[in-house]
Amino acid sequence: MTQLTATTSYKQLSGYEIPIIALGVWQAPADVTRKVVYDALNIGYRHIDSAQAYRNEKEVGEGILQWLSEDPSRKRSDIFYTTKVFLHGYEVAKDTVKESFEKVKDLEYIDLILIHNARSNKKLRLETWKALQEFVEDGTTRSIGVSNWGIKHLDELFDSDVYKAKNIPVSVNQVELHPFLVRSQLTDYLAEKGIIAEAYSPLTHALRLDDETVVAIAKKYNKSPAQILIRWGLQRGFVSLPKTVTHSRLVENYEVFDFEIGKEDQEKLTSLDENWTFSKRFGDQLYINDITDEQYEAQLNENFPELYSLLTKKA
Repeated sequence: MTQLTATTSYKQLSGYEIPIIALGVWQAPADVTRKVVYDALNIGYRHIDSAQAYRNEKEVGEGILQWLSEDPSRKRSDIFYTTKVFLHGYEVAKDTVKESFEKVKDLEYIDLILIHNARSNKKLRLETWKALQEFVEDGTTRSIGVSNWGIKHLDELFDSDVYKAKNIPVSVNQVELHPFLVRSQLTDYLAEKGIIAEAYSPLTHALRLDDETVVAIAKKYNKSPAQILIRWGLQRGFVSLPKTVTHSRLVENYEVFDFEIGKEDQEKLTSLDENWTFSKRFGDQLYINDITDEQYEAQLNENFPELYSLLTKKA
């Protein structure tokens, strides 16, 4: 296996590099996000993963800019910034991405924009992809991809006239991945297509850190269970997105490059797979059924009323 270091990155199909470990800022309150991002960059992180639905894009940008401003040797190109578009449809995607960019405009560009989920229908997903293609063309973002998409959704995109018209690649698919949710069929498919798999919730939201196999392997390597789970994903070739707002855990989650899990232990961890997903409250999003436009709007109104208000405002 190629040695992994804190500066290792993978080349996306877009041609741009993506660092293999990131700070995820889901659930990071806006009033602490700026400091958490700034602290993470001082620790060594160079990749920050946000989203429209997280409501902290502006603060992420402020943390990055604060860090860049303190040393003239630091460059914007040192940092990789991701956001995600939540609402599906051409016009609303265009409008909300413009708003997302306005919040971080001093960064000059966004490195990666993902479609946050597949929870609508083919028409709306393709309209959203069409909008993202245009943001690549105008320089708003360098790369685009998806999140929580299954093989069905990706095949549907690749077969579409929308995709073939521009042929701008899917650089990333960000999905929940950890030893209890290995998703081998999907990750094999992504590898075959050259799409990078990003692992969100690599720490299982701390719900499986007490698993006896994980704990035993952690003791063997004198590491924490969290560090074992992150390292497992990195050795599988995933980009890992651990999240925390606690400084000590920022450090701990980053210190995963001074050891390697042996082949037998890596296989033991992989054998823990039981298709267990933290995000099951939404249903396994990779296999969720398509819904009509009207059902999509009703679902948003019920589960994400603030975001639904944005959709109706744009209509």
